[in-house]
Amino acid sequence: MSAVPARAPAAPRTPHHSPRRSGLNARHGVWSVWLIGPTILLLAIVIGYPVVSAIIQSFQNDPGLDKATGMFVQGGFAGFANYIHFLAQQCNAVGGGSVACPPGSIGGSFWASVGNTFFFGAVTVVIETVLGTWMAIIMNRAFKGRALVRAAVLVPWAIPTAVTAKLWFFILAASGILNSLIGSQILWTSDEWPAKFAIIIADVWKTTPFMALLILAGLQLIPEDVYEAARVDGATTIQQFFRITLPLVRPALMVAILFRLLDALRMYDLPAILTNGGPGNATTTLSILVVQQIRQGFNAASALSTLTFLIIFAVAFIFVRFLGANVVRTQAAQQKGELQ
Repeated sequence: MSAVPARAPAAPRTPHHSPRRSGLNARHGVWSVWLIGPTILLLAIVIGYPVVSAIIQSFQNDPGLDKATGMFVQGGFAGFANYIHFLAQQCNAVGGGSVACPPGSIGGSFWASVGNTFFFGAVTVVIETVLGTWMAIIMNRAFKGRALVRAAVLVPWAIPTAVTAKLWFFILAASGILNSLIGSQILWTSDEWPAKFAIIIADVWKTTPFMALLILAGLQLIPEDVYEAARVDGATTIQQFFRITLPLVRPALMVAILFRLLDALRMYDLPAILTNGGPGNATTTLSILVVQQIRQGFNAASALSTLTFLIIFAVAFIFVRFLGANVVRTQAAQQKGELQ
C-alpha cells in the first residue's frame, strides 16, 4: 500500500487590509459647499454688509447746512474728519475746517465715555468673578435642595435687562426701598458717584449668575479623586482651592471673564434706562454715545461705531492671545508631569 505524501504546511496568510481613504474626495467637497455655503452667505449679509457699509459711511460728511453760505449741502468725502471729530475732540464744520468741541458736546465726550466704559467693565467683571466663583463652589457641593438653589440663582440672569433696569430704578429712587432700609436720602441716579455705584450694583446683581454658571461647568470637570488625595496628604481647604481648584478651573474661568468683559464693554440698556447716561456724562458709555450721535449725524455715528468696534476687538485680541499662551503652557506642563 503506497504511503500518502504529507502535505507541505501552507504559508501563513498575511491579512489583507484595504487601503484607507484619507482626505475628502470631490463629492464630499461639493456637499460641504452646499451645507456651509448658505451659512456663510447669511453671515455675510447679516454681519459683513453692515460692517463694510458703516466703514464706508464713516468717511463721508453728514448732509446739513453750510455755516459759511447757509446753503444745504449733501456732504461728500470727509477723509478722517469724522474720526478726528472724536479722537482729537474737534467739531467738524460742514463747509470745511474744524473747531474745538465744547465739553458738553458729543465729540468732546468721547474719551469720557471710553473711561466710563472701561471703568464699568473692570469693576463689574472683578466683582462678578469673585462672587460667581464663590457661588459656583457652593452649588458644586452635594447638599439637599441643590437643584432648587441652582434654579433660583439663575433667576436674575433670566430677567431681561430692561426689566432689571426699571426694577432697580424703583429700588434706588429717592423714596425707594434702599434709602428706607439704610435711613438715608442718597440720590442714586442724580449724583455722579452714586449713579456709577447704582449701575455697578444692578449689573452685578443681574450677571453674576452667568459667571457662576460658566465656572460651575468648569468645576464639575475636576475629578473628586484629586481632592481625596489632597485631603489624605493633609491639605487644608484654602490650599486645595489655590493649588487644585483655581489652576484646574482656570480655562473655564478665563473664558467666562472674556465673555463677560466683551458684554460689559457693549453696555447700553442698563445705564440708558437707569440713569440715561447722566448726570452729565458720568455714566455715558460708548454705546450710549453712538445712539446719541445717530440722532445728529449718521455718518459720524458710523465712525464712532467703527472706533467702538476696534476698541472691543483690540481688547478681545489681547485677551485671547494672553489666554491661549497660558492655556497651552499649562497643558504642556501637565503633560510633562504625567510623562515624568
